[in-house]
Order: sequence, then structure tokens, then C-alpha cells
Amino acid sequence: MSEEFNNEEFNSGEVTNTGEDQPKGFAIASLVCGIISIPFCCVTWVSLVCGILGIVFSIVQKNKYGEHKLAKAGMICGIVGLVLAVLVWVLALLGIAALGTALGELS
Repeated sequence: MSEEFNNEEFNSGEVTNTGEDQPKGFAIASLVCGIISIPFCCVTWVSLVCGILGIVFSIVQKNKYGEHKLAKAGMICGIVGLVLAVLVWVLALLGIAALGTALGELS
């Protein structure tokens, strides 16, 4: 019933890297920029800038310090913000074209 307990594992002084102590400034910046790019998709220039910065900061985090969950979330939010901004821009152009066609038919 008694189990052998090896204290040498715990007293060896070795610390394993759990990933929590790695720098995550770029990951946080990526996430913040990515999140900002989504609600500002109607203001396309803000969404484009923040989305691109979110993607760039995510790539810098991955290349310099390794993968981080916040950086991955920032990358996803940045891509979603960019797609929404482009979609709003295309829909606005289509709306302007349709309005021009409708006004042309009226006159």
C-alpha cells in the first residue's frame, strides 16, 4: 500500500518551462489590435491598420518567442477584421454603383 516517493525529482532545483514566463508583449498587442479591428470594420482604414498590425505582431511573437495562445487569437481576430473591412468596402462600392444605376434610370 505504501508508495515510494522520490524527493530527488522535487529537490533537484530544475525548473521546467511551462510557457508562462515567456515574453508576451507582442501577443497582447496582437490580440488588442485584432479585437479593435473587428468592431471598427465600418471605419475601414482603422480596421485595415489594426488588422494588419495584429497579424504582424502575431507573426513577430511566433518567430521571436514561439507560439502563444494570445498571439494565435490576435491573428484570428486580425484576419476576421480585415475580411470584414474588405467586405464592407465592397458592399459600399456595390451600393454606390446600384444607386448610380437607379438614378440613371430615373432621369
